Amino acid sequence: MFQSFKVTARPEQGPPRLAALREVLAAEGLDGFLVPRADAHQGEYVSAHDERLAWLTGFTGSAGFCAVLTGSAGVFIDGRYRTQVKSQVAAEFTPVPWPEVTLGTWLAEQLPDGGTVGFDPWLHTPGQIETLERALKGSGIDTRACENMVDRVWDDQPAPPRAPVRVHPMEFAGESHADKRARLADDLRDAGHRSAVITLPDSLCWLLNIRGSDIPRNPIAQGFAVLHDNGHVALFMAAEKLDGLMEHFGPEVSVQDPDDFESFVAGLDGLVRLDKSTVPVAVSELLGDRVVWGDEPCALPKARKNEAEIAGAAAAHLRDGAAVVELLAWLDAQPAGSLSETQVVSRLEALRRNDNALQDISFETIAGTGPHGAIMHYRVTEETDATLEDGHLLVLDSGGQYLDGTTDITRTIAIGEVPEEAREAFTRVLQGMIAMSRLRWPQGLAGRDIEAIGRMPLWLAGQDFDHGLGHGVGAYLSVHEGPQRLSRINHVPIEAGMILSNEPGYYREGAFGIRIENLIVARDAPDLPGGDDHRNMLDWRTLTWVPVDRRLVVREMLSTEERDWLNTYHAAVAEKIGPRVSPDAKTWLDAATAPL
Repeated sequence: MFQSFKVTARPEQGPPRLAALREVLAAEGLDGFLVPRADAHQGEYVSAHDERLAWLTGFTGSAGFCAVLTGSAGVFIDGRYRTQVKSQVAAEFTPVPWPEVTLGTWLAEQLPDGGTVGFDPWLHTPGQIETLERALKGSGIDTRACENMVDRVWDDQPAPPRAPVRVHPMEFAGESHADKRARLADDLRDAGHRSAVITLPDSLCWLLNIRGSDIPRNPIAQGFAVLHDNGHVALFMAAEKLDGLMEHFGPEVSVQDPDDFESFVAGLDGLVRLDKSTVPVAVSELLGDRVVWGDEPCALPKARKNEAEIAGAAAAHLRDGAAVVELLAWLDAQPAGSLSETQVVSRLEALRRNDNALQDISFETIAGTGPHGAIMHYRVTEETDATLEDGHLLVLDSGGQYLDGTTDITRTIAIGEVPEEAREAFTRVLQGMIAMSRLRWPQGLAGRDIEAIGRMPLWLAGQDFDHGLGHGVGAYLSVHEGPQRLSRINHVPIEAGMILSNEPGYYREGAFGIRIENLIVARDAPDLPGGDDHRNMLDWRTLTWVPVDRRLVVREMLSTEERDWLNTYHAAVAEKIGPRVSPDAKTWLDAATAPL
């Protein structure tokens, strides 16, 4: 299996590791050290070599950081992980609600007499450190770039990944890497920039039409790249990973030793574009006054999917939808109390594996029943595995990495008879998902401008959820991709071709969780009779085709328009997925998609 249910971190491991780290800090004259969940490439996902936060604290979430001081250690987590962190860290670590409590404020309270806090300049961006130093101004607290102190005490730290790299075929990429390099180079010249440094692994994989497996669940290869204004690229990646790729790269891509990256960057002429939010501090320090801050050159072009990428995503979702329908039909045939969370995960992965295009799952499948469903990023283990009991809701969030696309789908499923309050909350979540799916909006609006649409039904009932409404999704790349998001803090305008998730939810700690998620792609909306001719509008095309559990819908709460949307969606699911599933699943699907 791709997914393992082994426990990867335990709370009791944290205190002795914390004590060892504090000894090193004292020897170095440091009053604190920052431990982010990050690597030198500044992507969201890290290899086992870079899982410093989990190794030290026991917290395994995909976002967060720890500030280790002499007398305290704060684990900063956002709303997605407030429940999860409680069971994963020992009493020596204090969960800190972030961003409500900022790192600067917390440090000033913990170090009232001042002090020196160290950080690894390869694991933090200039934007992060500038924000921190502004907050600490006048506090007597200084920051100091230093070597990584966790690595000093992590004796059995895994080696950096060295997985082989492969070509991503043109039929799926839709554009040659020569054409990508040329048009990005045009942008550099137009801006007067001589080069740009690229550290994000998914960006360099997109740019050069390659894929790898350095990070589980993400088909990326770690490395660094410098794009020049003539379209040439210097790629810094271990040679043993690139066997047989020289013909694919051609003469305008030079492969160089990663050990030479720093000296190469330090020797660059002219203005060098860096993205303050993605490049490590160490890279900016190499360049001094040659730095010009700007957007990472691949970010927006990568987010705007071309026709081949959208077609691949649509095809992958049809095959993936068939696997999920087979799972749901099988699940409904099992009596309550006869299955566990791990059995559901294993069965779903087995069904996805029937597709030869499947390369991996796109993230660790979340299968949370009952109270586990309220843990937004719950990962089932051998120790937490729970039985699906009568009256429970099951939150099943999963996806696949296929050669032609990346999928991510969540369905909440009734196990037996569930409480009426859960059905009402489910219906509100569904109303939010439908509202976003039906939306038309003027070009130029960002996620922050429209994401409230998906929350309004919950807000009207005094309810809400603590994660974004949606994230960008890659084209056989990372399942979380920027820069676009459906989030109240995201200001990037949504453009045609961008794929996002639409996933409102509701979570009652200790009781149940609800989430419904489809992937959607933005497109130019057709003109409407009576509409303004001069207003260019966008709308969504749905990519995900799997039934919503009708047993959880309170029909009377839906408007006529909402009911019509759901019935139309279910009719399309039956049409698109019915021919792709087994006879038993087809019988189940016909009932599951019957009109309300």
